[in-house]
Amino acid sequence: MDKRKVISAYRRGFITIQECGQILGIEDIRLSQMVQDSVERLKEESNQKECFPVNSSNAE
Repeated sequence: MDKRKVISAYRRGFITIQECGQILGIEDIRLSQMVQDSVERLKEESNQKECFPVNSSNAE
C-alpha cells in the first residue's frame, strides 16, 4: 500500500496512529516524523502554487 495514502487516512481520522504504524511497519517515533514531513511537504507545495498562479487569459 502507498505510504502517502496510509498517512492521508490517518490525517483524515479514518485510522489511528497505531494502525498507521502497523500498516507501514514502523515505530511511533519514526511515524511521527514521517507524518510531520508529509505535512511540511504539502505546505511547501501549496505555497509554490500560490507563488506561480496560472493566468488562463494569457494561455493558448
